[in-house]
Amino acid sequence: MFTGIVEEVGRISSIKKLKSGEYVLSIKCKKISPSTLSIGDSVAVNGACLTVTKKNKSSFQTLASRETLLKTNLKQEKTKSFVNLERAMKINSRFGGHIVSGHIDSTGTTRKIEKSGKSLRYWFYVKKKFRKYIIEKGSISIDGISLTINDIKGDLFSVNIIPYTSSRTNSTNWKKNDLVNIEFDVVAKYVESIMTK
Repeated sequence: MFTGIVEEVGRISSIKKLKSGEYVLSIKCKKISPSTLSIGDSVAVNGACLTVTKKNKSSFQTLASRETLLKTNLKQEKTKSFVNLERAMKINSRFGGHIVSGHIDSTGTTRKIEKSGKSLRYWFYVKKKFRKYIIEKGSISIDGISLTINDIKGDLFSVNIIPYTSSRTNSTNWKKNDLVNIEFDVVAKYVESIMTK
């Protein structure tokens, strides 16, 4: 489990495309020292829970399955792309964001970026079938960042990103029409499951 509090912006150092359709990603990181990672550990990469398969002094390697590539924006990432990283939460850790499973529901599309005081307001589009999970002041994970939904207008919803978050995540690289990974509030999905049985 994760909390959506990004620990570091890593950089993809290499992408190997396998005949199986899967990708082997090598990701450089500094703050999260690879020496603190073990083979088999879970790391959220742009919010997608992936498993450490190899490591060296400066980077770790992971496999993005076909399902992961189908559901996430990792399929469009290139060498030197910046990705948000968060290690799985320890049971005795403080809970900083909200419950994030690392299981991406869908990608969203950045539609508009506006200044809002010292912050930036981003507007996103998601497929119609997912709009039931979007409520004002509800929680959402975008590229692994725990955020609060501000406004909903038609097909779009907005979030504000303060300068502190901008300086510590890859959100500064988001541009119009970019794909971002979306994970909706797991509590909402459980409530829906219970209510529809």
